[in-house]
Amino acid sequence: MPREGPGVTTSRIVVGISGASGALYARGLVRALVGLGREVHLTASAPGLRLLHDELGMEGLDAGALAGLPEGADPRDHGVFVHPWRDIGASIASGSFLHDGMAVIPCSGNTLGAIAAGLGENLLTRAAQVCLKERRPLVLVHRESPLTLIDIENMRRVTEAGAIVAPANPGLYFLPTTVEEIVDFVVAKTLDLLRIEHDLAPRWGEGTVRIRSRRGSPER
Repeated sequence: MPREGPGVTTSRIVVGISGASGALYARGLVRALVGLGREVHLTASAPGLRLLHDELGMEGLDAGALAGLPEGADPRDHGVFVHPWRDIGASIASGSFLHDGMAVIPCSGNTLGAIAAGLGENLLTRAAQVCLKERRPLVLVHRESPLTLIDIENMRRVTEAGAIVAPANPGLYFLPTTVEEIVDFVVAKTLDLLRIEHDLAPRWGEGTVRIRSRRGSPER
């Protein structure tokens, strides 16, 4: 649902970051959304903040760093907004706040379980519940492995409620050579599920996927 005004056409996406390893996926999605001109609303659970510190060296939820903005830039001027996880009265906690979908990336088993149980005790899970009740896209990029039966049942419950569980399992048919290419594959899949057009990663059958020659070296 585009937001239009004088010289402005954009859409809003909510991004939640929980405590499963995979901060690069969150950073990749935020940067892709900003690059595509989307308005981004960020929140992170307490374990998600710990994740950003441990894997990206961040102190708190640094929207500018996640979005790849120049040092000193105000993220709000670039359409990136931060909502503290304790603020269950924030805009994204209300169904009256219109947006085009939410991704929880990465999604931990704990956050998956809270969403499956209908809990909204922090802003991330509350925003996810709003997506379900308002019938908006909710993509849960689950990363933890192996799965318990509890995880599998929670995946079933959220799927029946309308969410999409998209495990962070990159395809390898495009012969990635860098971590960034693997991250881009997962981010691209998330954008697809949010119905956002992009050219972030190659698509099968469109002539852009590398193949391996008889000698074993990749070719275009």
